[in-house]
Amino acid sequence: MQTTNNPVFIDTNILVYANLALSPFHVQATERLQVLAEQGIDLWISRQTLREYLAAMTRQTDLTGNIPITSLVADVRYFASYFRLVEDNLLVTERLLSLMEEIPSGGKQVHDANIVATMLVYGIPQLLTHNIGDFARFSGLITVLSLQG
Repeated sequence: MQTTNNPVFIDTNILVYANLALSPFHVQATERLQVLAEQGIDLWISRQTLREYLAAMTRQTDLTGNIPITSLVADVRYFASYFRLVEDNLLVTERLLSLMEEIPSGGKQVHDANIVATMLVYGIPQLLTHNIGDFARFSGLITVLSLQG
């Protein structure tokens, strides 16, 4: 399952920042996504990304407030049509299990490991994220692109 044009997997935090006008990273996230799209780079997400987006945006904070569910559902439907969407399937699970044996991960790190497993199965070499430290342990397997540029 190989992709072309040096594609980029978009981490959930980028979607959150791009969709929260009050986020201090809003402008950076929207501009970075726009530049990548203008360069013709395939931008990928997974079903996990969609779930994580819903979880993050329904957690009331000073930045999110109380966003109507209908708005969030519309966001997720838009993401599923705008971005290339990969499935979290048996191959991803098997790669996650072998990855966890290679590079120890636990707790919330399992979610990050699953993103990396998804990227590896689908041949997506780059990850755009604000949380570069979360993915440092996987730097031998993927290229981590910082939101900061």
